[in-house]
Amino acid sequence: MQYRSYFWKKVPFLKLLLAFAGGILVQWYAPVKPQTSWVILAAGLVALAGLLFTTFFHRYRFAFINGIINSFLFFSLGTLLVRQKDTRNDRSWLGNFYAPGDGLLVTLEEPPVEKTRSVKANAAAEYLIRNGQSFPIKGKIIIYFSKAVTDGPQGLSLSYGSQVVFRKPLQEIKNAGNPGGFDYKRYALFQGITHQVYLQAGEFELLDHKKQNGLKKFLYASKEKLLGILRNNIRRREELGLAEALLIGYKQDLDQSLVQSYTNTGVVHIIAISGLHLGLIYWLMALALRPLQKSKTTRWIRAALIISILWVFSLLAGAQPSILRSALMFTCIVLGESLSKKTSIYNTMAVSAFILLCINPFWLWDVGFQLSYAAVLSIIIFMQPIYNIFYIKNKLLDLIWKLNAVTLAAQILTVPLSIYHFHQFPNLFILTNFIAVPLSGIILLGEIFLCVIAFIPAIATLVGQLLGWLIGLMNDYIQRVESIPFSLWNGLQISLVQALLLLLFLVGASYWLMERSSRGLQTGLLALLGFVTLRSLSFLQMDRQQKLIVYNVPRKTAIDIVSGRDYLFAGDSNLLADEFARNFHLKPSRVLHRVSPVGHIRSFNPYENYWSFGGKHILLLNKPVYFPPLKEKPVIDLLILAKNPAINFQKIVTSLEIKQVVFDGSAPAWKIQYWKKDCDSLGIPCHDVTTKGAFVMKLR
Repeated sequence: MQYRSYFWKKVPFLKLLLAFAGGILVQWYAPVKPQTSWVILAAGLVALAGLLFTTFFHRYRFAFINGIINSFLFFSLGTLLVRQKDTRNDRSWLGNFYAPGDGLLVTLEEPPVEKTRSVKANAAAEYLIRNGQSFPIKGKIIIYFSKAVTDGPQGLSLSYGSQVVFRKPLQEIKNAGNPGGFDYKRYALFQGITHQVYLQAGEFELLDHKKQNGLKKFLYASKEKLLGILRNNIRRREELGLAEALLIGYKQDLDQSLVQSYTNTGVVHIIAISGLHLGLIYWLMALALRPLQKSKTTRWIRAALIISILWVFSLLAGAQPSILRSALMFTCIVLGESLSKKTSIYNTMAVSAFILLCINPFWLWDVGFQLSYAAVLSIIIFMQPIYNIFYIKNKLLDLIWKLNAVTLAAQILTVPLSIYHFHQFPNLFILTNFIAVPLSGIILLGEIFLCVIAFIPAIATLVGQLLGWLIGLMNDYIQRVESIPFSLWNGLQISLVQALLLLLFLVGASYWLMERSSRGLQTGLLALLGFVTLRSLSFLQMDRQQKLIVYNVPRKTAIDIVSGRDYLFAGDSNLLADEFARNFHLKPSRVLHRVSPVGHIRSFNPYENYWSFGGKHILLLNKPVYFPPLKEKPVIDLLILAKNPAINFQKIVTSLEIKQVVFDGSAPAWKIQYWKKDCDSLGIPCHDVTTKGAFVMKLR
């Protein structure tokens, strides 16, 4: 109890951060009325003011009351901030006024990016145009321009700040709705984006005027300058794509199979420019400026130099959210070191997290935000104990062991989060991190050097060739490790509660190991028991599952018949050959249900497009079929309509008793509208996967 009290006194801001984060979560999942939040805030401020008029003795004696009041204050601040940052609560939000047929004037917020079938850009809505009048509005949308708009000598020049006017109806951003799928709607909303539109030539007008922010214009120009230097000196596309991602986080030229290799081997973090890059620069600057740390006067000069260089690099690297978060985190650490030698690193981390969440409370859901803090905390807590396991006299071997200790330490608290988000664990992460992390650091420094001496073509070309060779060497090593059969433990599935219990177990066990606290051991073991219990129950539940899933895959038929831990696929064979579509639309569901493919499922009786399973009768129609009228109509529990068959519902119901109809993703939208009308007139329930998401039917 005494140590626990001491811990909270040493890290006072952590308790406030937890209350603040609690307010953010509550406001998102169970919204609190703004009046309630303001009442809590006002009451807390009045209570704090009242405590100021009490004696010092009473304030000390009832310090816990002060803590409770502060927690409620930060909780209410969290709820109010989420409401304020949610673009849908803005009175000027375009969703409150927009109707099909209205015109919009929007400004491109970034240089357009070329995609496979279109050119994409995020845009800010400026004005709504109705009946010849314009009204200022707020909101963000995604615009997909047809490639015909920008291709060829007559193509339009779209760039950052370009202003576009159009009347084509906006489409609300929706999820595919497949089980276990990525929540793209929420992801876009957290960035303030709620709608999208696809524009072809003749459907919009490009204005001559551009609306640009000076700082953003400079950043985008600097980014293009850096990209030009890399492209002029690193010739091979695969090496160039990785070099661009390492230096400034530009991922458009990255080879997707190479990204998958880095993901599968546990080193994808070196591609995402973030804390690793700034950590390297911070370490170099701290090492170079160590003499300035001795004096109180020069200590602040050292802090100013380090912070300035960190932020200059962050801005030149594109000022992406991930690197800005890392820059702020390291800024808080540097300031904490300069203010006092006794400053708790945990308190500094809590302050930096609070500032970041004040800027954007939705970063609490960001995987990069979670992993960044988990990795840093894990290194702070575990690196030294792990390093102390072995004592090595040889300095080179000692350095190698230290690097491995850092890698091992970083994994401890990030493992539950990684499994929860990515459903896999790289078994050989030590081998890949041991080579890739220091090598990527050398490459990054080499790229910075290349940009500095780019005005000397001969040296720049030589440095570019060396960098290309080093990147190729790193890529080859990563791909070779990936080819080892047991390099990846794939298909892992844990719930959010299980991930939190696993984290609690690690924290409790760590507290016990470092502080010899029986309470820590008890907490850890209880958490582990809870984790094992929930996981066992989930496996028992999956062993008994029997269901049919009709997926929402654009222009494709995709159906899984699930029995226990097995599944059979029915649908378009070319979908199985498309690795990206298969991984995006189907794999999350199969991981969620913990199923593997089999050639046959017991009690499943298929006959062409008619299936009988679990007492249910399913019929798939993807071509015209003649149904003669019958006196005794067989029951069809589920009718799946795919492609574009010429069918007449009035005739079908004279032959079959249909209980449920599903339209899959391959059916054309115009045909689905006719089918819906027929179903409504006949009183047959229908489900359109393109608008409602995947259809899941329990078969037992």
